[in-house]
Amino acid sequence: MNKILISDSIDGKCKDILEQNGIEVTYLPDITSAEIKKEIGKYNGLIVRSRTQVDEYLIEAADNLNIIGRAGTGCDNIDINAATRKGILVMNTPGGNTISAAEHTMALMLSLCRHVPQANSSMLSGKWERGKYKGAELNNKTLGIIGFGKIGKEVALRSVSFGMDVVCYDPLFSEESASKIGVKLVSIDNLFKNSDIISIHVPLTEETKNIISKKNLDKCKKGVKIINCARGELIDDSDLLNSLNSGQVSGAAIDVFKTEPPNFSDPLLKHPNVITTPHLGASTQEAQEKVAVQIANQIVDYFNGKEIKGAVNGLGIEAINNKDIYSFIKLGEKIGKIYTQLSKNKLEQIDINVCGETLHKFTLLLSISVLKGYLNNKLEESVNLINAPILAKENGIVINEIKSSSNNDYKNLLSVTFHSKDELRKFDGTVFGTNEIRIVGINNYRIEVNPEGYLLFYTNEDKPGMLSVVSKLLAEKNINIGGLSLGRRGKGEIAITVINIDNKVDNKTLENISSIKGISNVGYIKL
Repeated sequence: MNKILISDSIDGKCKDILEQNGIEVTYLPDITSAEIKKEIGKYNGLIVRSRTQVDEYLIEAADNLNIIGRAGTGCDNIDINAATRKGILVMNTPGGNTISAAEHTMALMLSLCRHVPQANSSMLSGKWERGKYKGAELNNKTLGIIGFGKIGKEVALRSVSFGMDVVCYDPLFSEESASKIGVKLVSIDNLFKNSDIISIHVPLTEETKNIISKKNLDKCKKGVKIINCARGELIDDSDLLNSLNSGQVSGAAIDVFKTEPPNFSDPLLKHPNVITTPHLGASTQEAQEKVAVQIANQIVDYFNGKEIKGAVNGLGIEAINNKDIYSFIKLGEKIGKIYTQLSKNKLEQIDINVCGETLHKFTLLLSISVLKGYLNNKLEESVNLINAPILAKENGIVINEIKSSSNNDYKNLLSVTFHSKDELRKFDGTVFGTNEIRIVGINNYRIEVNPEGYLLFYTNEDKPGMLSVVSKLLAEKNINIGGLSLGRRGKGEIAITVINIDNKVDNKTLENISSIKGISNVGYIKL
């Protein structure tokens, strides 16, 4: 008999469904991390929400674990890489809390504009302060939505019904798709400049971290309002507090925090124009029942050998057991990650050319690996083997898969061409031996790049002294060079340079490199 441990508080229907299908369930919603590590070896499956931290040490102790189920969308509390290495399938319940999160965003928006919590507190203290809490209507206000995934779309639909003008920034979304629901697609700077209220619905990436910062808040209308029901790290708390104190921001509503629970002595939480809630976006009876039922049914299907749904690491499980393809899967994902960090244009098409008979039977896996690398930094929901092609289609990305029989230079080669409206970027990659992953071509430049850690990309005039100027700037910032790859088509023509560096590069240094005469198209990648 299969045995499941539920280590977080989950609606009782989850336990009922599992037991009705012959699965033994132990429900311990208050179990500590130390206790889980001692007990986990007894179980085939583990179901969690956000409280339990499924780290590499817990996974190491899970000798009989086959599956980890997350009753919710995010998997931030699960070490997916460690689970994959051990062959443990991780699944979540995408979409289960979409409506609840969207409705909570609307609740915060209305509360922010009408001072509902502050007025209620005033009444509880025996005061009648009608004049103090004069509010603002949503009608005819401009709402800026950063991130137009499932939750962002639901917020938009509800806001349009309030008579709001809704603008959105999302590099994946098309203007045609946005216009169908009455939303205008704009640049991020345009959104900051013209919005009365800004709501954030993006995943946490290097690009989105601290997207609400002094630099961007200074672009906004004076008195802008900020709502965050996505990730705490999307806001620079110090910058937001200063903007509240100066009046640049008239109010903020925050449901998520960098550390949960937060430090309650934080002056941001005590600011009179800030509304806070304890991560309630998915905390409705309907949402919790929905994800409980969903994860239970998914696990039952898994144990019964039926179709696997909601798999977060299905691709990795299949790949890690095949030494011929595993490194190429990692290569495809890295190519997708590189492109998504280099290009800000809306992607329209990906051509994936698989060369070599060994790779031909894994064309679908390679295609999905590229999509996974690209989409994971663009979408709120987790991207996996099951949903990557669907998400690509939903976002208007055309995928062309091509099989080639031979290549003059490499027995096996993965070539990926990304098409956007204004540019075309091509990456060629291969694997030397069994695990030496290399990018061997960029836009038809011959090059050899180890895609690890931090990478600095740029094109430059092929003349003496170009590299030394860049090296000097990096040295001044104590940034060490770990590797160097140069590519050129002919003497004196435009060349490409890729530098492996040991440390992060700040924006000012990137600007200084971009300002060097003869250097252009500077890009910075974190892998």
